[in-house]
Amino acid sequence: MNNTYAVIYEPTRTGYSAYAPDLPGCIATGKTLQETRKRMLGAMEFHLRSMREDGDPIPEPTRIADMTQVA
Repeated sequence: MNNTYAVIYEPTRTGYSAYAPDLPGCIATGKTLQETRKRMLGAMEFHLRSMREDGDPIPEPTRIADMTQVA
């Protein structure tokens, strides 16, 4: 199964944090955005693998994220 999940990245006092709204409890942090993205991918892979191993249903992506530039 290959799904695309929305991920929200937010700046913090020490770097960045990230979470996937469709995967409750799946989070990551890092000092840089690049590091946080890499860690979040790993967290999502681990989260989904654990769900499969436990026999839990894999949630379908329902959130859509987009960037909109406003003048």
